[in-house]
Amino acid sequence: MHCSKCGVKNSEEARVCGQCATPLRPRCPQCDFDNPSGFAFCGRCGTSLAAALPEPAAIAAERRHLTVMFCDQVDSVSRSQRLDPEELHEIVRQYQQMCTRVIQEFDGYVAQYQGDGLVVYFGYPVAHEDDAQRAVRAGLGILAALPHLNSRLQQTVKDIRNFPLHLRIGIHTGMTVVGEMGAGERRELTALGDTPNITSRLQGIAKTNAIVISATTYQLICGFFECVSLGPQELKGVSAPVLAYQVLDDSKVQNRFEAALTKGLTPMVGREQELELLLERWAQVKEGEGWVVMLSGEAGIGKSRLVQALKEHLSKEPHLKLEYHCSPYYQNSSLYPTLNLLQRLFRFERADSPQEKFRKLETALERFHLSLIEIVPLLASFLSLPLPEQYPPLTLSSQRQRQKLQESLRALLVAQTENQPVLQVIEDLHWADPSTLEGLSFFVNRGSIPRSLTLLTFRPEFSLP
Repeated sequence: MHCSKCGVKNSEEARVCGQCATPLRPRCPQCDFDNPSGFAFCGRCGTSLAAALPEPAAIAAERRHLTVMFCDQVDSVSRSQRLDPEELHEIVRQYQQMCTRVIQEFDGYVAQYQGDGLVVYFGYPVAHEDDAQRAVRAGLGILAALPHLNSRLQQTVKDIRNFPLHLRIGIHTGMTVVGEMGAGERRELTALGDTPNITSRLQGIAKTNAIVISATTYQLICGFFECVSLGPQELKGVSAPVLAYQVLDDSKVQNRFEAALTKGLTPMVGREQELELLLERWAQVKEGEGWVVMLSGEAGIGKSRLVQALKEHLSKEPHLKLEYHCSPYYQNSSLYPTLNLLQRLFRFERADSPQEKFRKLETALERFHLSLIEIVPLLASFLSLPLPEQYPPLTLSSQRQRQKLQESLRALLVAQTENQPVLQVIEDLHWADPSTLEGLSFFVNRGSIPRSLTLLTFRPEFSLP
């Protein structure tokens, strides 16, 4: 018997879904007729089904440290008064769909749809070490997707052009008690405490299409995002003023270690032997050898600090530094670390047009003795850039194109080592997507590249291919 809510298959004897506690289709205790869900009396013999469908057990309440996000529409009442109810329904449906898609990308949990508002938990049911960051990234993702949503709505809702969607987002982090509220079939998981209330009030003071966070959340995301202080805020129903910040943008910091660099680092202690080994390998690289070094350790034990110490020792030497950063947010994005590196390597800016980005790509590749006719179409396709007429279009299968791309990236690295030794750092492989691991296997299995040191960092639970 499959649950109508979550789809999980339960045994025929089950009355409540073992996954989500949703009541299953009740069988009549008198005639054993399989009644549709929601029937109060048997559709065959009229027997009451109350006894056949026991009250589902409530999920036990638990204390949780949550980051809560509240996202709400601006001037929704005015919009509802001026638009047809069917048009309003379509707007809310697409808005909720867009928000949910972005929230799920960062493993958030949409706890409640409150009309045109959403209450979202980061840290429940699954907790992460960076839930506050995930909440802010989700908020920025929603605001980034909003113009595209308004553009789509203009094609289906005739009057939306005069009433485009605008949002306000509030985020706060604190202790809550999460449990099931309600009775019968009307149950939902709710977080109780000051945290949801403060979140709602922060949303209320946000400017249009802006994110406001509390000082508590700011301490957890400081360095990862550009923020401006709004000072202490008097929030309705909150006894003491709350220090608030407005989030402006992503700071482009790649990991928590880079965020820590903005505050200054403590001296490295107890890693002299490991650093000496890396410096020995680098000396061999300068003599023409190629090395791949694997650096494994628990989270927070100092992998990135050791890499930073190596970079500091090499800072006065001529060399090229290539840094790939695997991210927990992009584990399902094919070759994300490579895409991110190339965008930085070719100095792409957010404001650049596709044509300007292509010009930068072509200019950068002209410095190397490579066949532009072969490599430019591959990299342009990978970077989603339009290909000018002077280049032949790609006619390869997807698998062959992926192989040719890996060959081209390796050839590009070899070309760069002709002028200077290369330090290539690939951090946090435990978060790498499958295509990145496939490319790394291709890279290593083809043999080391002279005058290059490739340093791989990962946690012990990760198993290298």
